[in-house]
Amino acid sequence: MDTAPAPGQAQLTFRHATEDDVPVLLRLVESAYRGDASRAGWTTEADILEGQRTDAEGVRDAVTAPSGRMLLAERDGEPVACCQLEHRGSAAYFGMFAVKPELQGAGLGKVIIAEAERAVRASWGVSEMHMTVITVREELIAWYERRGYRRTGELTPFPYGDERCGIPRRDDLVFELLVKKF
Repeated sequence: MDTAPAPGQAQLTFRHATEDDVPVLLRLVESAYRGDASRAGWTTEADILEGQRTDAEGVRDAVTAPSGRMLLAERDGEPVACCQLEHRGSAAYFGMFAVKPELQGAGLGKVIIAEAERAVRASWGVSEMHMTVITVREELIAWYERRGYRRTGELTPFPYGDERCGIPRRDDLVFELLVKKF
């Protein structure tokens, strides 16, 4: 799917990522969440987590999952955003959402999530989208709530001790399930 460009911007295109895209996807995800580069955007987790956000194996698993895909958004052939979509019965799971930090705050995230929602309804006929967000990320949760997601109160512990998910800088991290019904 293509979207109409904003004035002065090239058209945004979407495609399913392939295994060849794993290095690019990994850099995109890491840049949006970890390290000093992530501070250029507002989605950084650098103050609550150090280390990596994911690894090449995790990205490859998302790309090749039989029940899912990675949606890649490009502008002029340059990757600018991505998200993981996974079919889970009557719902789809939305994860590994990343927008290049220097492009955050300009409305691109709204376009990506809307396309993800459209794609899972069209491809899988699901009636809702699920995601998990670290509860201390109040600004991010509020952003999702403005897009129709609701907090469920269903919590999952953060995987402390599993450095594949990062190294926590605090001891109160927990995920909450957010849901949007279509």
